[in-house]
Amino acid sequence: MKLQTKIQRSMIMIVIVTLFISLIATTIIVYRQNLNFYKEELRKEADYMIEALELSNGNYLDRLDAVQRDTRVTVIDKDGDVIYDYNKDAYDVNHGKRPEVVEARERGEGSAIRHSDILGIEQFYYARLLKDGNVFRVSTNINTVVKTSLMILPVLMVIMIIMIALAWFISKKIVKHIIAPINSLNVRQPLQNEIYEELNPLLVNMDEQNKEKEAIANMRKEFTANVSHELKTPLTSISGYAELFQNGLVKEEDVSDFAGRIYKESNRMITLVNDIMEISRLEEAAVSIQEPMDLFEITKECVNRLMESARKRNIHMEMTGENVTYIGSEKAITEIVQNIIDNAIKYNVEKGRVDIWVGKTLEGIKIIVTDTGIGIPKEDLERVFERFYRVDKSHSKEVDGTGLGLSIVKHSAIMHDIKINISSEILKGTKVELTF
Repeated sequence: MKLQTKIQRSMIMIVIVTLFISLIATTIIVYRQNLNFYKEELRKEADYMIEALELSNGNYLDRLDAVQRDTRVTVIDKDGDVIYDYNKDAYDVNHGKRPEVVEARERGEGSAIRHSDILGIEQFYYARLLKDGNVFRVSTNINTVVKTSLMILPVLMVIMIIMIALAWFISKKIVKHIIAPINSLNVRQPLQNEIYEELNPLLVNMDEQNKEKEAIANMRKEFTANVSHELKTPLTSISGYAELFQNGLVKEEDVSDFAGRIYKESNRMITLVNDIMEISRLEEAAVSIQEPMDLFEITKECVNRLMESARKRNIHMEMTGENVTYIGSEKAITEIVQNIIDNAIKYNVEKGRVDIWVGKTLEGIKIIVTDTGIGIPKEDLERVFERFYRVDKSHSKEVDGTGLGLSIVKHSAIMHDIKINISSEILKGTKVELTF
């Protein structure tokens, strides 16, 4: 359903409900006004009859029998017995406990709306206490009041239909005017739209998403260029060595050396492709396995795997901490920890040191890796997680790796909502904190 249609229907529904309530309220008000009018008329009629009765010394009641009228007249004595009523059935019933009679004896006059047991219809009663102690009562059919009140309903219904039609026409125009600025939004530059203040959060989100899309597009372009650059070098080397073999320009004693170079460059390409595939897998959120694991044991396994690499550079590694349980993807967490420790070794100094601690803190579970390496300049701290980004700015091959390790770390950390904090000083070392 269109927003315009939904708003218009809501407005029409509000109008209908409002008019319906107004219709009921008006009917009730008219009914009460008519009731008050008939009550006042009945009281005046009673005053007139009582005055005529007193002036005629009782003969007035005899004359009433000969007159056709809508108003019923009843005279009730002190004992509640009927001493006059044009309906002869009333003489057989005691009226002393009728509410209007009781009220008249207590206050001088009384009234009531109730069902008449004698006539079998709703009646409005008015009673007045006479000087001789008798009660003079007049009554009329309440249906007359109801019919008079309901006479206004057809007029109100016609007005209601006209108002609904008018509301539909006006709401259509108003909603179209309200929706128009939304339909003409500049989605490419959301913040340049002059529109309702309530839409500002939406526009801000749209602007942020546009920036994110643009940043992603730029990253992909840069990624494509970097992949091409990283693959071009080993491919050129392999092609060159293969051409030398093809032309018979490689001496027999150099065959093993050249084959070794081709093998090394091939392995480098395989590693690069594997890292690219891993990043793509993480971006597609392929890692969805959630399982309990011991972070201390996982870190210990990573340290053991990298121990030989550290030994070759005379780097001392020491691990401390406690066993802590975490739920997530064991493979992804292992990649995070191993990449960080591996970097602490690669970018360390000869006879340096790497300290690893795992345990619980007030801020949560942490893995802290501290090294005595070359350090990272402050201006590079924000960029170390970019694909193929290297601190030396020259893609140096002195340190083995594809330049994708920390990018993999970033994606895995985002998936697990792990916070990474890096602090570093040039020639003093780097400290990486993972907070789970």
